[in-house]
Amino acid sequence: MEIIEQTPLSIHEMKEQVEMMKKRDKELNFRAKKVENYLSSTPKTKAYKELKQSLISLGITRLREKHIALIVNILPEDIDSLRIILSGENLTLKQEDLDKIVETVKKHA
Repeated sequence: MEIIEQTPLSIHEMKEQVEMMKKRDKELNFRAKKVENYLSSTPKTKAYKELKQSLISLGITRLREKHIALIVNILPEDIDSLRIILSGENLTLKQEDLDKIVETVKKHA
């Protein structure tokens, strides 16, 4: 088995993928049902696409797709929460970039 491409997905994008699988296949397999149950317990954010685009348009060069997916999934409300989210990643951002990210999340959350 060869991995062709890896793309980080937010929870909301994953919900869409599961819905597409549900329409394509008449019935979900065991793992897909588990994923669907987990995703149904997560909060719904209607503006996640706009938030993702806004984060991309900030132009922070070190911010990758996986970081954006983390931010969209967790929706940090302050800089300390954002730092905690990004602490597991090999990423250092300037204070002004952190401020921009938190402001953007607050607008869309």
